[in-house]
Amino acid sequence: MASSYSMTRVVEFSETDMAGIAHFSNFYTWMEQAEHAFFRSLDLTIANNQTDGTTIGFPRVAASCRFVSPAKFEDTVTVQLRVQRIGVKSLTYEAIFSIDDRLVANGTLKTVCCRFRSGESLDSIEIPDLYLSKLEEFSE
Repeated sequence: MASSYSMTRVVEFSETDMAGIAHFSNFYTWMEQAEHAFFRSLDLTIANNQTDGTTIGFPRVAASCRFVSPAKFEDTVTVQLRVQRIGVKSLTYEAIFSIDDRLVANGTLKTVCCRFRSGESLDSIEIPDLYLSKLEEFSE
């Protein structure tokens, strides 16, 4: 089975709706925060500035989340991130949100490796070996 990366966070009051439940939009932010923390744990960055003035990054092309049970103010949510698929140019993650042993939500996030320069359009590229060598141990 593939390895995964986990992080925990406490639901802040400002992240809840009038019912005191974490607003659905925060789950997308938490997936992205977990992805960035995962990259940092591998000594990588999600936006790698190159010497030629370009940046290699991973913009999102798809994201979804299925909500199962509520997360409320001051709950400690664990976000478990797993690399579901490594494509030639793309990465797909699965995110499992839980509180203790209770499933809160399942999400997916798909990104595409791109090279870009400020003011120019994105060009998708093959994922560089620097990333592949560190990501492969986390794939299925």
